[in-house]
Amino acid sequence: MRGFRKGGFGGLGVDGLAKEAGVTSGAFYVHFGSKSEAFSAAVAEGMAELKDAVLASRAEHGKAWWPEFVRFYLGVKLSCDLADSCGLQSLSPDVARADDAARIAFEQGLEEVAQAVVEGPRSPGAPRDAAAALVAMATLVGGVTLARAMHSPEASRGIADAIGRALLGARWDADPGA
Repeated sequence: MRGFRKGGFGGLGVDGLAKEAGVTSGAFYVHFGSKSEAFSAAVAEGMAELKDAVLASRAEHGKAWWPEFVRFYLGVKLSCDLADSCGLQSLSPDVARADDAARIAFEQGLEEVAQAVVEGPRSPGAPRDAAAALVAMATLVGGVTLARAMHSPEASRGIADAIGRALLGARWDADPGA
């Protein structure tokens, strides 16, 4: 998974993916019939991790879960190593060029993420339907993608702040603990 996030589908061959996973190429083929099959599994895993992050934010922060999730995404996921980034952000361009299996895994995973957002407890600014959840996730992903591409930390942070304000309004500038 980390190898695909860091270098994209074309960034590593099977030998590189196996090395990144700490296994031999032979062991890789015991688990996956092809690189494309491994990519589909990585996509499904990435989407499951995002859903788990939404569920964890809901469980940990209760009614404040949405603002806390947005802060997390525009903080940690903005600055972490690309190999540890959100699968939605790092894998989407390759999924668009992938086979049906990867695209189906992506679509199903994104629908589950949207459902997890919608089913969360009432939270300030949280999307209340699947369409709004998809818009919010697209805004977060697009914002992090653009911010990661900036040369200066100030430009990167400026994009993250603009996205935070767009999703949370005045709550973005408020003390998170308040």
